[in-house]
Amino acid sequence: MARRRGGFPGGANMDQLMKQAQRMQQELENAQAEAAEFTGEAEVGGGMVKVVVNADHQVVSLTIKPEVVDPEDLDMLQDLIIAAVNEANRVLDEKTNAHMGKFTGGLGGFGF
Repeated sequence: MARRRGGFPGGANMDQLMKQAQRMQQELENAQAEAAEFTGEAEVGGGMVKVVVNADHQVVSLTIKPEVVDPEDLDMLQDLIIAAVNEANRVLDEKTNAHMGKFTGGLGGFGF
């Protein structure tokens, strides 16, 4: 009886493995495309400052209620803006990691 060379242990079908790998690749690409549409949103100071960031962590919307603007206390306003941006980015990262974790098995390391 001739010995079979190469192949995979257990007689796994190479075509099936390739199709499965291509399917997984497509699912990952689809998940990345979906995640590229995500936004992160945060409100701080009891809703006085609201920030929305896109998937690239760029601020796309900033809303400041007029009553929070005090020329004598710009430090507070600056702190609120920084807190809102940081929280919106954290929300975005959490949302993206949860979404991608479905496809990566929670491996992470993709920089999302």
